[in-house]
Amino acid sequence: MNTGSDEPGEVAVASNKANTDRQEAVEGAGSGLGSRAPEFIKSRRLLHLSWQVGVFVVGLAVVVAGIIMLPLPGPGWVVIFGGMAIWATEFVWAQLVLRWTKRKVTEAAQRALDPKVRRRNIALTVIGLVIIGVLAGIYLWKFGLVMPWKIKDQ
Repeated sequence: MNTGSDEPGEVAVASNKANTDRQEAVEGAGSGLGSRAPEFIKSRRLLHLSWQVGVFVVGLAVVVAGIIMLPLPGPGWVVIFGGMAIWATEFVWAQLVLRWTKRKVTEAAQRALDPKVRRRNIALTVIGLVIIGVLAGIYLWKFGLVMPWKIKDQ
């Protein structure tokens, strides 16, 4: 018989109250999804909606700045993920995308630190450098090394 508690001597709780308590525990501790706006903002619908619009606009500006930085000098991807983090303070979809991204980055970092993968990457780098060195040697053997300041007038 499930009394709804592990404590001896406690009275059993009604099933609907137990379900409500479980849902609150899951929402509060486990998932952590949802708005992180202050309670006084969440309690007023119009204020919360304007808060969400503000967070969206600021996040969008940061993401657009990151996209602009991709071809230009600057930390484009870092800024894009910063904009996603701003969105994640208010929107569940951004929180889920950020969690997925963090999980994938962590998995990639752990794979990169695997000794077998590191040895393979080092071997491939050495092979690539040897190939580049051989091609540079062939070019120099065939055409020689002519410095720009030693070019004869034509």
